[in-house]
Amino acid sequence: MAPKALPRRFFKLLPEPCMHPLVNIAVGAARRAGELIVRNLDRAGGVTVSEKSRNDFVTEIDRAAEQLVIETIHKAYPDHGILAEESGRHGGDEYVWIIDPLDGTTNFLHGFPQFAVSIACQHRGRVEAGVIFDPLRSELFTASRGAGAQLENRRLRVSAQRAIEGSLIGTGFPYRANMRWLKPYLAMLEQVMQRAAGVRRPGSAALDLAYVAAGRLDGFWELGLAPWDTAAGNLMITEAGGRIGTLAGNPYLDGGNLIAGNPRIFTELVESFAPFLSDDLRE
Repeated sequence: MAPKALPRRFFKLLPEPCMHPLVNIAVGAARRAGELIVRNLDRAGGVTVSEKSRNDFVTEIDRAAEQLVIETIHKAYPDHGILAEESGRHGGDEYVWIIDPLDGTTNFLHGFPQFAVSIACQHRGRVEAGVIFDPLRSELFTASRGAGAQLENRRLRVSAQRAIEGSLIGTGFPYRANMRWLKPYLAMLEQVMQRAAGVRRPGSAALDLAYVAAGRLDGFWELGLAPWDTAAGNLMITEAGGRIGTLAGNPYLDGGNLIAGNPRIFTELVESFAPFLSDDLRE
């Protein structure tokens, strides 16, 4: 049975904190999309579903939520460009909004309560604002470059965990085209499982990154992510004092293989994974 949808009024209980105008627009768009998603959760088993590729699904809810986000952005900034998971890239000037309207579609379809709306705004190739919204818990994670990251009105900081031993680490399993990396991934997983207190794979990379920024996870890694999975979370972790990069520890740009964590955990994960990296995994 799907989790019970939150009442419509729940989304209006918390006042919005004072934020950068780009963040404010992203917050409004994320809340509208989140309300639509939760309103349709009880009928998730009956929504129209398409398969983009094997085990990669898109629903009418993904598309409707994305359209709501784009409409909200274009009402405020009609000339800004869009890079969205379902409709691709269109329009644009120096500003581009990077949108995942429902990160965790498979979870949504099964009533598994772990999914989010992720929105970031990039200016001249650099992300300046990011929002990740968990509509079931009504948790709103925000970040603005140079102004920190917040959960509602509380400043976020990455954890103070000093080593992988005793840590809680998040991950995402390889699937679809990324199955070619299954063997090295399993070697990485074994390394972490032998040392960490726990490993979690909830199924929404955007929320996983928000949890790293909030100190709920000490670190995270996944292979083959897309820009819309990571743009908001990348800024959030950086603004919360963490590090994010490729598996080889290089700067993380706009998608691909990723490690994130507090500075100590990030460094340890990079060192632990080094023996398992082929040339294509180092990129």
